[in-house]
Amino acid sequence: MSNKVNKELKNIVEAALLVAGQPLTVERMLAMFPADSQPTKEELREVLKSIDDDCAERGVELKQIGKGWRIQTKQKYAEFVAKLLEERPPRYSRALLETLAIIAYRQPVTRGEIEDIRGVAVSTETIRTLVERGWIKQVGVREVPGRPALYGTTPAFLEHFNLTSLSDMPPLAELRSIEEIGAELDQRMNQVVMPTTEQGGNGADPNADQVETTPAQAPAEIDAASEEMPSAEIEIREPEVAPAVEAKPPERD
Repeated sequence: MSNKVNKELKNIVEAALLVAGQPLTVERMLAMFPADSQPTKEELREVLKSIDDDCAERGVELKQIGKGWRIQTKQKYAEFVAKLLEERPPRYSRALLETLAIIAYRQPVTRGEIEDIRGVAVSTETIRTLVERGWIKQVGVREVPGRPALYGTTPAFLEHFNLTSLSDMPPLAELRSIEEIGAELDQRMNQVVMPTTEQGGNGADPNADQVETTPAQAPAEIDAASEEMPSAEIEIREPEVAPAVEAKPPERD
């Protein structure tokens, strides 16, 4: 790696990261330049390393999300910056977070298998909400009678929950129940992204990720009555090839 970083290239990349509104891949950064004067990928990586070093003593950091990079507020300062935002952080139902956690850890997984783990039915609205948010998608079908859809997470899931990859998720051994996993995902959503010039936040529609809840409810009580969970803790098995789930009348939300 060269000891000398192109300062002008560094300024261009840093400016792009500040206004992009979403993680930028090396390929997208290269597309900013004319074909006959594009920097090399190695030069871009040197610039990114230099920007990351500069952030060591600052309130922001360069964070890799999937295959891209973005500049965001450091977690330790997020609670202060959040007070400047007009929009309240979106709140999500316990049922939605638990369903998302199961998909993240057991993917690919069918709706019937999610219901088998949770012990209650998963509403169509919950699956639809996760798909519309772009956090999950159908990745295939299980070759059993009925050929149920298989669901997995998307790159947008990594971006929204501030994960570089799925390996950044807490090991199952550290979390004993679905509720604890849901709480961990909820905590990750509090990361504050550096505001952009056009959309003031992480570049997404501020209302896009909201799930309607009763205004008077406290966070700990969100959707508590929507889907009753057994009082005993539910443990998630380590990923394996899940067997077909026998059809049974589901207990609806």
